Amino acid sequence: MMLFGKQMMDAFFSGPMFWHWWVLAAILMVIEVAVPSTFFLWMGVAAGVVGLIVLIAPAIAWQIQILLFAVLAIGDVVAWRLYLRRRPIATDDAGLNRRGQQYVGQVVVLDEAIVNGRGAARIADGRWLVRGPDAPAGSRVRVIGVEGTTLRVEPSTSG
Repeated sequence: MMLFGKQMMDAFFSGPMFWHWWVLAAILMVIEVAVPSTFFLWMGVAAGVVGLIVLIAPAIAWQIQILLFAVLAIGDVVAWRLYLRRRPIATDDAGLNRRGQQYVGQVVVLDEAIVNGRGAARIADGRWLVRGPDAPAGSRVRVIGVEGTTLRVEPSTSG
């Protein structure tokens, strides 16, 4: 019985076997679920592919296995990024994660006068810094753009 245990430990530490890679793939997939980013997903896919390769050709040295994993992981991530750049994910609300973009075109009332190009406006439940031509508090301005967390405004021509 002890011999079986020693043989098993020797086999375990002699180099990664196919199931080691599949366990790593499963762990990386679980991490992807916990921390959504699609980065760990592609590393998990690479680990799964290396596991399949090792299952088919178990004599591959562990150094080659790790090299394969590194190349596949980097290749998967780069290929996914290029794919997304060419085919962006369509959404019903393009400004969903860019809150300031939702206000472009709206007319708002200045909460604080614009002096030397800087002021503030209250919009919905928030207070936004604004940049534009000097104007007194209470003036109506139109949002024409967003720069970080600052709204660019111009005097409104509509009442």
